[in-house]
Order: sequence, then C-alpha cells, then structure tokens
Amino acid sequence: MNSKVVVVGQGYVGLPVAVRAARAGHTVIGYDVDVERIRRLGKGESYVEDIQDAELAELLQVGTYLPTTDPFDLDGFDIAVITVPTPLREGAPDLSYIESAAETLAARLRPGATVVLESTTYPGTTVELLVPLLEKGSGLSAGADFHVGYSPERIDPGNPTWRLENTPKVVSGIDPASLEAVQAFYATLTGTTVPVRTTEVAELSKLIENTFRHVNIALVNEMAMYAHELGVDVWEALDAAASKPFGFMRFTPGPGVGGHCLPVDPEYLSWRVRRTLGRSFQFVELANHINGHMPDHVVQRLLLAFNSRRRALAGSTVLLLGLAYKPNTGDVRESPALRVAELLLEMGANVRATDPYVVEAVTVDSKLVRCDFTKEELAAADAVVLLTDHDDFDYELVRDQARFVLDCRHRLETGATVEVL
Repeated sequence: MNSKVVVVGQGYVGLPVAVRAARAGHTVIGYDVDVERIRRLGKGESYVEDIQDAELAELLQVGTYLPTTDPFDLDGFDIAVITVPTPLREGAPDLSYIESAAETLAARLRPGATVVLESTTYPGTTVELLVPLLEKGSGLSAGADFHVGYSPERIDPGNPTWRLENTPKVVSGIDPASLEAVQAFYATLTGTTVPVRTTEVAELSKLIENTFRHVNIALVNEMAMYAHELGVDVWEALDAAASKPFGFMRFTPGPGVGGHCLPVDPEYLSWRVRRTLGRSFQFVELANHINGHMPDHVVQRLLLAFNSRRRALAGSTVLLLGLAYKPNTGDVRESPALRVAELLLEMGANVRATDPYVVEAVTVDSKLVRCDFTKEELAAADAVVLLTDHDDFDYELVRDQARFVLDCRHRLETGATVEVL
C-alpha cells in the first residue's frame, strides 16, 4: 500500500505520524500553517524528541516526506490525517483548528479518499462537525464518495518503550467501508489495530483513557497533602500498596499535571455532559480542582519551609529544576512548573529556572531567569524546587550543594535539607 498521505499539523502528534507513514512506504506531505516550523523541518531540524534530525534528513533526501505550508501540495491525496490542536477557551472546546483543516482538505477532496481525525475532542465531533464541513466544501457525500474515520492519538513524548509502531491503535469509521479504509491505513503504521463500531466510541475511548489517569493522579495528590499533615510518608505507603499484584495500579503525586491530555481532555467530556445532559461530571470537576491547585500547594509548602527557617520568601532566590511537564522532554504545554514560577514571582521571590530540554522561550513573567544547571547555581539558591525529574540532572550534586530542596518527584532521600511533596 503506497498512498499519498497528508498529515495536517506537524506538532508532537503529527510529526511522528508523518515520519512513521513515510517510513512505512507512503509519500507524505506534512502540512502546517506555522512557517517557522516548516522551515526547520525543511532543513531537517526536529523539535520533537522522538524524531531525530538524521531520520528527517534521510526522508527529505529520498523524497518520501515533504513539509509545506502550501495547500496546493495537498492535491490528489489518498489519505489525510488531522492532528491539529484542540485547546479549551474559557472552559469550552475550541475546534477552529479542526474546522480550518477540514475546509482546506475539502477543497482538494476527491472520490475514494479517506480523512481521519486524530485530534482529541468530544464524542460526536467527527459526525457532527467534520463530515458536514468536508461535504460542503467538496460537494461529495461522506460514505458514498469518500471515507471518514476517527483514530485517537496515543503519542507519549519521550517514551522509549511504547512508540507509535508498537502501541495498539483504536480505529473507527462512519460506516463499514470507512472503518475498513481507516484500519487498512493504520495497519501499515502499527502492529495492532483495535476497531470499534462508531466514531463516537473511539472519541470517548480517548477521553476515558486520560480521565482515568487524571482522576487517579488527583487522588494521590490529595492523599499526599493530607498524609504530610498527618505525618505519614505517602511515598512509602504507595510503595507498599504497589506490592499487591492485583487490583491496584500505582500513580504518584506531583506538582500538577501538564501536556495537552490531562489538564484538557477530561474537560471535553465534562463540557459535553453539561451541554447535552445538563448535569455536571463530578469526578472530572473534582479532579480538575485538585490537580489545578497543586502548584499552589507546592508554593505553600515552600512558604512554610521558609517560615520554619525564619526566612522570608520575598527577596529570596528560588531555583526551579525543570520547566517541562514530564521528564526527558522539552514539552511545556500546560506545565505546572510555569504556574509555580508565576506564583513565586507574585510573592516577590527571585526565581531562576533550569531545564536542559526546554530550548524555546516560555510564557512566564519576564522576571523569570533561565540559567544552566551548575554547582554554583545550586549553592547560591536559598531553596531548590525539583519540579521535573529529568535524568540529566545530577541529583547527588543537588543533595550536596543545595541549602534546602523541596522534592516534588521523590528523587532524593529525605533529610535535614530535603523535603518531599
């Protein structure tokens, strides 16, 4: 199967899909409206940890991957995959990127082609939004003239074990023929496909996956707060609970949740329930509240630590270790570390931050100072807060040089100068 594949959106999801499709033998057009992003890709520069520059350069050289901002390069596509952002705006889904992608593809849609949505969204989006836009812009009929499906992305940036090619892929279509076409395409990219009967089921499956994680992380975060006040080591208790070989799955506390998935995806389900059924999704809303306020808890713990040492947080220097939302990646989307930095700056602290993976500027108060991870920075800080436990950090050096550490990831042993969340 050698098809012309268009991947709309070349971010953390779209770029790996495009590269995998090119490696699988397809001719791939990576389309994005971000001119600078496409310029970098055209030079063989990757901004996604899972894709190496050498891999991009090889595909560019043989001509199986073309990054472009020109919609005319999409003409004659066999398969189009939409991997654009779906952010929340004031608590409601912003599907404008999907709408724009649909309109661009509709103008170039031809009989027999297949369009697949991967962007996370609420159940019903494919049928209620995507299909009408494709039909209106093309003059064709979905099902009769072209295929449409939904396949939720399962990209986990920085995960060396579970990659696109070995992670089971949920696939769906608006009718049996569409499902067959969607499944046939993804069978060329991954070893296992999981077909479901409707696009709504596939859309909901993605929200279930992330809501499950979101709720359980909120549970252990709340446990961590109360366990600290009760004088119980929640980390040791979690280790003990995890020894049970059945009926338990380990989740760990942290300074909050980040990325597109956990802070955003459950909100889609909550919004859909409120809008359609007129009721609140209480588990999701409670989890949102707990996880969303974990940065406040981190700052409160740090404030209490300063008070116990008869020091003022205002005017003190705080060094943040890590800005990314997860270890060993440079992804700062919805990172709780950024909120921690904002809160500390509002309280008058001098905030410095080091992260070897985050190379671009971050949208935090301009008073935040970026610095390198050095012995001197550790020693000069009045407090160090470990927010993202990158493997590149020298934790022995942290323990030896820092005057005080608030460890939000439990990478250090507790002691006179180290507290864990």
